Amino acid sequence: MTAKNNPNSFKITLGALIVLVFLFVAAGPMYILSEGEQAIVARFGRIIKTEYNAGLKFKVPIVDKVTKYPKKIMAWDGESQRIPTREKLFVWVDATARWKIVDPAKFYASVTTITAAQGRLNEIIESSLRTIISQNFLREVVRNSNVINEIKRESELMVEGESIEDSIEEGLENGAKKQVLKDPSGQTQTIVIYDSIEVGRNALSEEMLVAASRLTPEFGVELIDIILRQIKYSDDLTESVYKRMIKDRNQIAQAYRSYGEGKKLEWLGRLTNERMSIISEANKKANEIKGQADAEATAIYADAYSKDEEFFEFWRLMESYKETVPAFNKILSTGIEYFKYLGDKKP
Repeated sequence: MTAKNNPNSFKITLGALIVLVFLFVAAGPMYILSEGEQAIVARFGRIIKTEYNAGLKFKVPIVDKVTKYPKKIMAWDGESQRIPTREKLFVWVDATARWKIVDPAKFYASVTTITAAQGRLNEIIESSLRTIISQNFLREVVRNSNVINEIKRESELMVEGESIEDSIEEGLENGAKKQVLKDPSGQTQTIVIYDSIEVGRNALSEEMLVAASRLTPEFGVELIDIILRQIKYSDDLTESVYKRMIKDRNQIAQAYRSYGEGKKLEWLGRLTNERMSIISEANKKANEIKGQADAEATAIYADAYSKDEEFFEFWRLMESYKETVPAFNKILSTGIEYFKYLGDKKP
């Protein structure tokens, strides 16, 4: 009897085919690759295909393994590190970086997972940070330009158009500038030194990126940038930096105070001279007026004396009595010449 004439055999064959089809579909012969994703297809651990474009993709069920990776730019954030600068001053450096997977096959073969890649980046980026910062001075790490040396330093104190004199001496060691602030009298001065930088913070970030980028291609990763997010002085350096800042500010403040005191004394001197000049002029005019009044009084007295000498003498004695008699505290005789009119019975 053939399978054609045996209905049970046909049913068994059909059922087996249905089961095989179901198992084939259940095993997943297809997978979807979304936008922003890329994938590696590995067969028995060997990479056979790399997919970059989104869409519906096919694979051999059970045999093929699909591993997806993001195409997007990812962030790396490391822990803050305490690193010494070239002059052995310690700073805390907090950096961040951006990276992406550019070769999924290398990435799968070398690190396989994002977590493992982050671990490798920790080693590479932190090593480049430590190397570059330890080779440069503190000023190169914390500053990005020499704009502090390009600013024209002049006093904001102006008195009748006169400002604190400012002179800058160039050509010092490491391109530093020495600034001398002094008042117009030249009695006080403050020296401020601004160190110039040769590289700067941004350029150091580029050097770190170049150093780290030499090692990342071997596991299919591209570093886009490394940014020094924050730099803080360590505790042992903070106090000394603050003391230096306070000392510099105090020097400049003292220059301004000395300049102000000098101007104060100058104005007080001017006020004293003007006061003495006004008083002198007033005394001169007062003496002139007194002289004129005395001359007029003398003329009046002379005119009155020439008209009636006896009455003039009598009037003068009466006026003198008004001043002297109330102040007498002694008993005097009226027989003296001075009191001749007091005892005279003649009218």
